[in-house]
Amino acid sequence: MKGFKDFIMRGNLVELAVAFIVGAAFATVVKAFTDVLLSLIGKVGGNPDFNSIKPGGVPLGAFLTALVAFLIVAAVVYFFVVQPYEAAKRRFAHAEADAAPNEDVVLLTEIRDLLARAAGDTGRHANL
Repeated sequence: MKGFKDFIMRGNLVELAVAFIVGAAFATVVKAFTDVLLSLIGKVGGNPDFNSIKPGGVPLGAFLTALVAFLIVAAVVYFFVVQPYEAAKRRFAHAEADAAPNEDVVLLTEIRDLLARAAGDTGRHANL
């Protein structure tokens, strides 16, 4: 039982479950938004359901409907998820770059400089 409990309580398993639930909820929102956009397209240019288009008996309409829906979903994901995420990532990256260097980095830099100076004093060239 302890092994099972450890497996269930792993952080990445819980994070994955939360991501799956949020992803499913987001998919519902995107689907509803896509339906709204398809309805608006239908009001402007006629019926947005292209399933009845069959040139030469080839059911091309179903593909066109799926293609339009895909492009709408891709645009929603890009403009409402990817772009805000990238903007936030850039903003936080600048904040981290402006912050003072980590104490470990400062210490390692000092050690590197001392070793380089010691190598220079003895006439040796260190590849640091």
